[in-house]
Amino acid sequence: MTDAAGVTLDGVRVVYGETTALADVSVRVEPGEFFTLVGPSGCGKTTTLRVLGGFESATAGDVRIDGQDVSGVPPEDRGVGVVFQHYALFPHMTVAENVGYGLRFSEPPGGGTADERVSELLSLVGLPEAGERDPTTLSGGQRQRVALARALAPGPRLLLLDEPLSALDAQLRERLRRTVRRIQRELGITTVYVTHDQAEALAVSDRLAVVSDGRIEQVGTPREVYRRPATRFVAGFVGDNNVFEGTVSAVGDNPAGVDGTADDERLATVRVGGAELTVAADCRRGASVTFCVRPDALTPGADRNRLDVTVTETEFLGETSRVRGEWRGQSITLRTTEPPAVGETVSVGFGPDAVHVVGVTD
Repeated sequence: MTDAAGVTLDGVRVVYGETTALADVSVRVEPGEFFTLVGPSGCGKTTTLRVLGGFESATAGDVRIDGQDVSGVPPEDRGVGVVFQHYALFPHMTVAENVGYGLRFSEPPGGGTADERVSELLSLVGLPEAGERDPTTLSGGQRQRVALARALAPGPRLLLLDEPLSALDAQLRERLRRTVRRIQRELGITTVYVTHDQAEALAVSDRLAVVSDGRIEQVGTPREVYRRPATRFVAGFVGDNNVFEGTVSAVGDNPAGVDGTADDERLATVRVGGAELTVAADCRRGASVTFCVRPDALTPGADRNRLDVTVTETEFLGETSRVRGEWRGQSITLRTTEPPAVGETVSVGFGPDAVHVVGVTD
């Protein structure tokens, strides 16, 4: 295995005719990092991955792997391993022949033989006895592990994973993503992972980039992106969230006589849907404010920032239930262990410091 490589995209644009697939994408992936591109279908995350791998050319901007400008360098010369969504295994080859395919064109890393490298990788992905099998006899999860071993065989500097688990069932997907993460940590290989699944992105990443309409909305650790979304899009896309918009009607250290808030937090009263909510936000009177509150911060029986929510739908999730309802014409999402009945009205509230502001316009 060669040393892990850092990756830099600087002002990358990809334009097809009148369609802009990527618009000024700039991001740095550190050596050995597990970095995820997450966003809805068609947002540009796979195009970004293809530019890194050399399968697409950037219209403008720079792409560097380990400090080297790779513009114009073909995929086979970039030191990159790629795992696609649909396995792309050769059906006329055995599992071992598939894994060792890339070693036909390069020496195995570490000085061993090709057969030793194949055996090592099949053990790494948990398939030590599968070498002589026909790939068509394997399950979907096994084939994806073979595809991962094949990508790793030449000892790439960079591993690219393009929604590799999306075709698998939920339970298998969860198990296999843990396998991928374990292998990435053991090898220390720089990895860029593409998924539309927010929960998956939060679970596996060192850092992640949320992509929308060909632009990066936010880059950060999973906790940073979840707890402190930078834009309204991120607030609505990453996990459940309740997003409110209103106008600041009063400001001050404690404009509504709210208890339980740190003295150094500046509070504002925001008029939302005819109600006044007190939030921890530093803004001027008359400003338009967009803020969000996660469902788990909405607690029953709270006196502060009370919302009387009429339940419209409940979903049993196992340990908890997701409850959707309506408050003053706005959709509200709650989490609870004892879901109310549809049509019932429940009173919940949140503290001013449970708020995260995603936009202020004076």
